[in-house]
Amino acid sequence: MQHTGHIVVLDFGSQYTQLIARRVRELGVYCEIVPYWVPAGEVKRRRPRGIIFSGGPSSVYEKGAPMPKRAVLGLGVPILGICYGMQAMAKMLGGSVGGRPEEEYGPRSVRVVGSHRLFKGLKRSLKVWMSHADVVTRPPGSWRTIARTDTCPHCAVSDSRSKLYGVQFHPEVSHTADGSQVLANFVFGICAAEKNWSMKSFIETSTAHIRETVGDSPIICALSGGVDSSVTASLVSRAVGKRLTSIFVDNGLLRKNEGDAVRRFCADSGIKLKYVRASGRFLSGLEGVTSPERKRRIIGREFIKVFEEAAPALGGAGYLAQGTLYPDVIESVSVKGPSATIKSHHNVGGLPRRMNLRLVEPLRELFKDEVRQVGKLLGVPAYILGRHPFPGPGLGVRILGEVTRARLRILREVDWIYMDELTGSGQYDKIWQAFAVLLPVKTVGVMGDRRTYEYVVALRAVTSLDGMTADWARIPAPVMERISARIVNSVKRVNRVVYDVTSKPPGTIEWE
Repeated sequence: MQHTGHIVVLDFGSQYTQLIARRVRELGVYCEIVPYWVPAGEVKRRRPRGIIFSGGPSSVYEKGAPMPKRAVLGLGVPILGICYGMQAMAKMLGGSVGGRPEEEYGPRSVRVVGSHRLFKGLKRSLKVWMSHADVVTRPPGSWRTIARTDTCPHCAVSDSRSKLYGVQFHPEVSHTADGSQVLANFVFGICAAEKNWSMKSFIETSTAHIRETVGDSPIICALSGGVDSSVTASLVSRAVGKRLTSIFVDNGLLRKNEGDAVRRFCADSGIKLKYVRASGRFLSGLEGVTSPERKRRIIGREFIKVFEEAAPALGGAGYLAQGTLYPDVIESVSVKGPSATIKSHHNVGGLPRRMNLRLVEPLRELFKDEVRQVGKLLGVPAYILGRHPFPGPGLGVRILGEVTRARLRILREVDWIYMDELTGSGQYDKIWQAFAVLLPVKTVGVMGDRRTYEYVVALRAVTSLDGMTADWARIPAPVMERISARIVNSVKRVNRVVYDVTSKPPGTIEWE
């Protein structure tokens, strides 16, 4: 869908780029991310009220350092450069950027110099978050310094005539105490943007867009029972009514009793459901495969085949709806900037190039927390909206190494016990996502005075807001002790349980 009067973020590879977009959206203004190299004409066509240059890991003096098209600076649209984005503007306009003896990373105190709209309503001293190695040592001639620190003489700069602004710190992170106000001052006070983004307005425009796209054609929806696909089914059902049929594919990679939850949701929501049993073809295709990327692509290909085979019997459906989210797109395809592809999601990077069905992805612009807001407005049941995320490839990417029926049985039982204990202890709703991983290694143990040599399972639990960053969950020790004992005592072929205490970044939430 086309948006106007919004904010465009040019991505230079910062780990915080997606956070900038989320913070602006929280202000009630739509914000989208585009690559740093996008032509000025393309930016102008989008008719933004303002542009933000993200930070990035590069130095402006590195060979091949990412630089925006110079014409973007002359569009007459206010631009805010953050960290590297500020340095890139300074260098392009004749200023100087120099390296520091060591990186400056963490909290700092910033002194505001004079008065400026960027800091309207804020104190003269601000607590901010720094993450940089270079600084602007000499601003371009028309720029004036509006904030500084003891180690960063030009911590914030302004050229009101050219509508260019820069901050060396990161206003988008929660560690910058008044960062949201700095962004609000830019978005509303400088760009004069209007609040035009809410989940209620999204539902209205998305419903109209789906109707316009699909026309009178029947449409099928890939339904897994998770939050994303369930909200997608509800939104598409609102748009086309009985012309929607949701397809649930039992691919053999599901959690215990997953099909029952899907049937209940469709019955409660009045959505037609076709249940396809296809575990044999999926597991056959995965035989001998150990690469996680190959697994995702095989699973994605088989899903599409199932849907294409089912379409003729469903009125010749020409469209496939699926619950692709903004983070899925960002992680799967490196089109948003210089960031590397992290992994392919089966419904983005894992899709075959040629398909007989045309895709409808109404949630493609949304973050996870926004999806839950949409679901609540649509009346999606709480027992669906409260579920932890579950990957499209299912347990196939939670078994490291080859996927077999025997390993699936082990992991399915471990997962069931883990979720049961988290729910019973009141921990489930405090956690963004929790799951178990079956490792392709065995360790020595002692059970009943006998030596064992069995599998290791790793437990993962994280807290997060949108899945783009995450911290490992501090589950109480007594709960962990009970989970471990129950798994080892109840699940044959497992004799050791470990807990993953890695945050994202540097790790991803899923292991594969």
